Amino acid sequence: MPRDGAAHEKRGSARDRRAGDRRAGDRRQTDRRTSGHTQQDESWFGAVGVDGEPGDARESFFDPGWLAAGETPPDSRFMTREARRVAIAQDTALVRVYRTYAAARAVVGLLLVLAQAAGGLLGVRLVLASTLLCIAYAVQAITFWLLPSLSALKHPPSQRSQRRVRWLATIGVDLAVFAALHVLEAGSSFNFAALLVLPVLMSGVLTSRLLALATAAGVTLMLLFMAWRGASLGGDLNALALQAGLAGVGLFVIALLSGELAGRLAREEIAARGSLELARQQAQLNRLVIEEMVDGVLVVDHRLRVRAANPAARELLAEAGLAPQAPFPLASRRAWAPLAQAVEAALGDPRTWPEAGRDIALAFERGHRRNLRVRIRFMRRRENNGGGTDGEPFCVLLLEDVRTAEARLRQEKLAAMGRVSAGIAHEIRNPLAAISQANALLLEDELGATQQRLARIVADNVQRLKRIVDDVMEVAPGAPPVVRVIDATAEIAAAAADWAHTVDLPLGADSRLRVDLPTQPLGVRFDPEHLRRVLVNLLDNARRHASEAAGAIFLRLVVRDDAALVLSIASDSPPIPVEVERYLFEPFFSTRSRGAGLGLYICRELCERYGASIEYRTKPDADRLRNEFRVVMLRGALSPANPTLGLVP
Repeated sequence: MPRDGAAHEKRGSARDRRAGDRRAGDRRQTDRRTSGHTQQDESWFGAVGVDGEPGDARESFFDPGWLAAGETPPDSRFMTREARRVAIAQDTALVRVYRTYAAARAVVGLLLVLAQAAGGLLGVRLVLASTLLCIAYAVQAITFWLLPSLSALKHPPSQRSQRRVRWLATIGVDLAVFAALHVLEAGSSFNFAALLVLPVLMSGVLTSRLLALATAAGVTLMLLFMAWRGASLGGDLNALALQAGLAGVGLFVIALLSGELAGRLAREEIAARGSLELARQQAQLNRLVIEEMVDGVLVVDHRLRVRAANPAARELLAEAGLAPQAPFPLASRRAWAPLAQAVEAALGDPRTWPEAGRDIALAFERGHRRNLRVRIRFMRRRENNGGGTDGEPFCVLLLEDVRTAEARLRQEKLAAMGRVSAGIAHEIRNPLAAISQANALLLEDELGATQQRLARIVADNVQRLKRIVDDVMEVAPGAPPVVRVIDATAEIAAAAADWAHTVDLPLGADSRLRVDLPTQPLGVRFDPEHLRRVLVNLLDNARRHASEAAGAIFLRLVVRDDAALVLSIASDSPPIPVEVERYLFEPFFSTRSRGAGLGLYICRELCERYGASIEYRTKPDADRLRNEFRVVMLRGALSPANPTLGLVP
């Protein structure tokens, strides 16, 4: 209870303080019990079982306002287990109790008829009215149980008249029949007083507390009347009254206890149903969030069976398209064998798996390889046996394409480095211009051979530094480029011809450069100068490492689909080592002593400006042109007036 509430209680009466202390103690006891003993079912993507706020039962099955806001009742293991069991059922607990009560009435009616028949066979003197009453009760109870249209067992009553009819047809009939049998068989060998417990018990379970107490009071008055009647016939009044009084006290206790237990079960059932609904909503929310995650998520059990997989994980596990939906065995495909072996080893000893994850390579059938960074989180599914034992072990795999992770880290690093490099390049440009001008003035004088050679070295290195500064300024962050749609076929053909002429590379059947371009115009979203820059850089790299054989360099432009074109530059140069491949597109990384290491980095930056992508991949050994750089560009619609140039709307 909050402090201000406690202070308010202290200012109240002594009765209010005691009531407040009892309520606070009940809440603390409930919290301790529920936190210590209740278990929540689980699903693979969200917990099923959310703590709810149970209501207070103040009305009855015959008055459906059973649940009103009130205090949380003390919890119990039996009640919690029972509520969890019935939470997933279609009917409520009171409906099931009422159905059981109707069946019990039919059984009691048959037993009464059989008892009358057995008494007649044994020569016991029978009362005709009692026998007829037992037969009538059995017929009414069986009919009410077998005909749902009369008993309406499947649905609770909705109108007060229906509730009254139902009460009269069950508890009312039981009270009248059992009381009449008790009166008619007074002094005989049959004793029907014990049957009066059944309507009192069901009245406590299915009706309000007031009506249950009224039922117990009516039965008690009837017992006292029978005691007075027995005393008038010569019996001991004190003994008979004491016996009737004790029986009446027991009936009151039964009515109160059964009502309290039924109310507690109903409250916990509603709390469980509310918790189940909240848990379903939470599970749906968790599933939605996980399905929208960029990283792949797999849930794998100890049998290496994938229990759940989001679309990102299914895409990473497939060479093309999506992997099958869960569940499926992780070891069902040969390409997944390294991942399955790693998970099996990690489940055997979780301590061997690093917290930051481990890189695993998947080799698909067509020669394509995909490196995945796998992080594993280990869990155990709890068993619902109440014993606290560990259940089935399973693990959650977080999959990420290594290229995506490296690209993200690279972007974060280059974003900061680009701003610094642009500032440094701007500061270098002015002194560099002064050095270049001074060296040009120095060359105008008459110099010796040694001085002229040194001056040319200075001029060459100044030009080299100027190109580096221009390259850095080219990829420095700036205003968004104006995206235009150009004819990729015409631009690439012209750039390739200019490059071949610049490097003195003749074109023809015996040329080192083989070009395969479409015959029709193809629109692409790119700047023509930047596209030329990317193409020249890739052709320079291919010429530098390719052989002198004819067709050693292959330039091709193909249509991938309606949304993209692929520009491919392949060569027969030796494969790039793995330790070099991972740094291909990093700035200032070069395998040449005089290389600036900005060529491929600039290509990637220029491609990303226009939504394109560039990648390097190695073809199978049987292919002569194993090394290939691919540029995937976005297609666009060319302007009808000028098919070689258009603006993106």
